Amino acid sequence: MAKIYEDSKTFVDMKLKRPANETLEIFEQFMIKHNNTPTNNDVKQFLSHNFEPAGQEFEDWVPNDWVEYPKYLDKIQDPLLREWGVSLNLIWKELGRKMKEEVKQNQDLYSIVWVPHPVIVPGGRFREFYYWDSYWIVQGLLLSEMYETVRGKLENFLYIVDTYGHIPNGGRIYYMERSQPPLMIPMIKNYFDFTNDIKFIADNMRIMEKELDYWLTKHTKTILHDGKNYTLAVYGDFSKGPRPESYSEDIDSAAIFKDQDMKEFHYSELKAGAESGWDFSSRWFITNATNKGNLTNLNTRSIVPVDLNAMIYWNAVLLAEFHEILGNKDKASNYTDIAEEWLEAVTAVLWHEEVGSWLDYDLINSIKRDYFYPTNISPLWTGCYKKEEKEKIVRLVLKYLQTVNVMYPGGIPTTKEHTGEQWDFPNAWPPLQHIMIVGLNSTGDEAAQRLAFEIAEKWTRSNYKSFNETATMYEKYDATVSGGHGGGGEYEVQFGFGWTNGVIMDLLDRYGDVFRVEDAPPEEYQAIVQGAAINAPSTYGQVATALLALIVSLTAGYIG
Repeated sequence: MAKIYEDSKTFVDMKLKRPANETLEIFEQFMIKHNNTPTNNDVKQFLSHNFEPAGQEFEDWVPNDWVEYPKYLDKIQDPLLREWGVSLNLIWKELGRKMKEEVKQNQDLYSIVWVPHPVIVPGGRFREFYYWDSYWIVQGLLLSEMYETVRGKLENFLYIVDTYGHIPNGGRIYYMERSQPPLMIPMIKNYFDFTNDIKFIADNMRIMEKELDYWLTKHTKTILHDGKNYTLAVYGDFSKGPRPESYSEDIDSAAIFKDQDMKEFHYSELKAGAESGWDFSSRWFITNATNKGNLTNLNTRSIVPVDLNAMIYWNAVLLAEFHEILGNKDKASNYTDIAEEWLEAVTAVLWHEEVGSWLDYDLINSIKRDYFYPTNISPLWTGCYKKEEKEKIVRLVLKYLQTVNVMYPGGIPTTKEHTGEQWDFPNAWPPLQHIMIVGLNSTGDEAAQRLAFEIAEKWTRSNYKSFNETATMYEKYDATVSGGHGGGGEYEVQFGFGWTNGVIMDLLDRYGDVFRVEDAPPEEYQAIVQGAAINAPSTYGQVATALLALIVSLTAGYIG
């Protein structure tokens, strides 16, 4: 392989100058001319003659509904944070993309998936939409009062589900055989909560059902546990060969395998890891029933993830809720049944009272994977737990988080494993912070809400410090250093950045009345933390006090 570009994604994002079959014929003649051993310069000339540079799909576009000063900014008491919020709002104009009309007319020349409306992209090398990124982008856009832009993004997703049967990993044809965490229906719920657009819900129920059905029929495994069969979801892949966007990297990674079937197995595990959004992480390594190893030990398809199944439950609950609003009693009952079946399975297979948390499940060795990930508590985020046992569950989860010691200066780390992969220590990712914060806060428990506030404040201050120094929002950060951006993985750290902006906007909206850049005096700071748990009756006074003391001691040297 010539490896002309530092980033393999560059080539597969380039536009063909002529139809694919003609280009292939030209390439075959090119290889004959050079005796199948062209030099790098020969290849560069071939590319120049037959392809246009990456990024030719788009034209300049400023969202029509962008507003200079969204109302939520008035909640932010600290003028420095409010000014930051104004700056973040400007970034939406930089991340907007509108496809040229010629893309629709000549879709066969592009790898981009045509959609009818403009999009907000993550940023950096990610020039197209990405599925699960969009959940947090939408949250930020809604707070920015960009309802038309959000509706356009949602209509793009609905168009894709109706046309292709599911939402791909991202907006490229080479992503089409894998998806990402299923968050379209929760996005639509957020849009509905802001707009009360019931007609939009009614018009699109069929397609929303189609999206959930894709996951229920294409991504499930039957698990025999304690003498009973349960159905739960896993990530997967439906294509062959290396990832086109990381072709040379995958070829190199698979070189250790001599058998072609083993290479194909490895490629599928890589693509399943990409479908999870966690590409890549020791979370998906299985070596002798542990999480040790490297990319050659990926077994993503054999791990039942807590967060994916918590999301499946959430999707079913929301469809039941929508049908109830529309008066479709039978449909509502059907999706309620699905949600209850999923809750039963998640509780039976993934909840571990002796640990105090939900844990991923290893299908190869039929054991729990007792390793910390922020997503271990994602059922609190989606409501996928027995509400009648909430008091006990929250108490156990708080004890678990205290035991595993997850508080770091720059945020909650993705794992505790040092592997060099980008979804491992020390990287801290915006969506995972948000999942933990919202999950803990939604319990209504004072101790949990205090911890949510501490995590949110630490994360916000770290992001602010980084932005203040670099004028940049990054896709990931370093948990060990307040204000430090992340690293590792297959590409350089990216900036922009869609989901990072959305998470911070949501935290400023939730806590802007008490957040501040500088430390308050100790007595006033305690009052602020107490005030963050609004209307949350305390049922665990001693636990709350001990946990808060732990948090304050861990963060004492890092705040500010």
